[in-house]
Amino acid sequence: MGDRKPFLVRLDPELHATLARWAADELRSLNSQIEYLLRQAAKAAGRTKQSRTEP
Repeated sequence: MGDRKPFLVRLDPELHATLARWAADELRSLNSQIEYLLRQAAKAAGRTKQSRTEP
């Protein structure tokens, strides 16, 4: 994966709490959960290199 780029994001407190609970349920940190969800969304939208090569 290489280097990581820091990025500040402001979240609604209710959304933050929801994501934190979801991350805990899946034994991930909140940061990892957000990154996972963003990767899934990018893949579903055909925005990743992998999704462009898949049939």
